[in-house]
Amino acid sequence: MQIIKVAIVEDDQDIRELTAGLLNFYNDIECVGVFGSAEDFMISIPNIIANVVLMDIGLPGMNGIECIKSSSKLFPNIEFLIYSDHLDTQDVFQALTVGANGYVLKGSSPEKLVDAIRDIHAGGSPMSRQISRMVAASFQKNETLHPDFENLTTQEWEVLKGLDKGYAYKEIASIRFVSEHTVRSQVRSIYEKLHVHSRTDALNKYHKKH
Repeated sequence: MQIIKVAIVEDDQDIRELTAGLLNFYNDIECVGVFGSAEDFMISIPNIIANVVLMDIGLPGMNGIECIKSSSKLFPNIEFLIYSDHLDTQDVFQALTVGANGYVLKGSSPEKLVDAIRDIHAGGSPMSRQISRMVAASFQKNETLHPDFENLTTQEWEVLKGLDKGYAYKEIASIRFVSEHTVRSQVRSIYEKLHVHSRTDALNKYHKKH
């Protein structure tokens, strides 16, 4: 089993420690570093191996967006997942533009956070429902149904609708009375049929059809 190594950049000590403890509870995730500022992270990151970095935006000194902009160029193999309570449209798009691969709001359930970490490590772009809708709203919505959607099975449509509602894979599996493995397989099939590579791209395409 491959272990996903995660670093946390968060100025609130309580959130930092709580999140680290949560992640270490899972067998496939290991918290390899916690940092109270972007500057501390930038100094230490060359000395640790991290696959995913949970990055807050509102940090003292250098903010999270500036930190991602600098470190994503130096460490292109690291996936940056924004973990913040910022819902400002400009912050969201700036973060995604400079190199963030996903955006999860604080207050999300532990399952959704962990699912997002697994998703981003697998090449996806996980987003909280509010963020996903914000991104989708920025695109034109006057396109007709793309022929690719006609290839989706009824089960895949249900999974896609669950993703649109912001549900984690585990929640979709529970609602549909199937295994989480089945849901992941169906998500991969959806990506292939829609010719996309992430949840964000799939949902953007889904919203454009309306």
